[in-house]
Amino acid sequence: MSSEEPREIRPDSPFRHETSSRDAAPQFVLPLVVRIEKTSPPVRTDALETAARAVLEILADERSTGDGEWARAVRDWQDARIRKVVRRARGAEWRKAGTLPGITVTGTAVDTQAGTAAEVRVFPPVPLDGWPKELAKLQVSGTELEEPQPPAAPDPAHPVLWLSPEVEMSAGKAMAQAGHGAQLAWFELSEAQREAWRESGFALSVRTAEPADWRALTASGLPVVRDAGFTEIAPGSCTVVADHPSLRERAGRSTGLRAGR
Repeated sequence: MSSEEPREIRPDSPFRHETSSRDAAPQFVLPLVVRIEKTSPPVRTDALETAARAVLEILADERSTGDGEWARAVRDWQDARIRKVVRRARGAEWRKAGTLPGITVTGTAVDTQAGTAAEVRVFPPVPLDGWPKELAKLQVSGTELEEPQPPAAPDPAHPVLWLSPEVEMSAGKAMAQAGHGAQLAWFELSEAQREAWRESGFALSVRTAEPADWRALTASGLPVVRDAGFTEIAPGSCTVVADHPSLRERAGRSTGLRAGR
């Protein structure tokens, strides 16, 4: 595939926004809960990166594969549309959410000037209308998070999830989209490449691309997330490009991209 041609989405991809057989399947959602305390909320970028790693953690977990206890739910979820919903919790709500089966992932922003390290708990997929009561009552709104200072340039040796500079999203929506991007990259990797990523602790960065770079990114041959349009943004909007080094080599593109905001 030439670097000038847009990447084709597989006909069976759960990220297609056109109507497909996946719409007839029972619909599931991957719940993610971000901890947002009133006095010590996380920094936006750290929350986005932590959410993306949380998605990878549950995909790689032995309970999600083979005959694992979560494997059936994960398969059912991936057989339909890939949906993720981010809700927020604090205090007792967060502690109650922690009693349910899942995985808590902690971010890296530990400097007090940068904010409290993000905490995101990911749970096995649940039916779209079958959320556990401890999670169903949590709010989707109110995930606005600040970025006190511009994030550092991403390490080109690690995966970068490039957010669209053309689409405004709440932090919760952007967390779900970053998770989509990480998952698309995971789909494209070999088992050996997945294991190497896992051994790195799922090192990655989430950055907003420069407007001048965005068109080239979406036409680069790297995986592109196109939103289904259920919330906030128009269906078919390109929201994330998953720039994993192994996929970058396959697409044949350079690494000289700059981070925007």
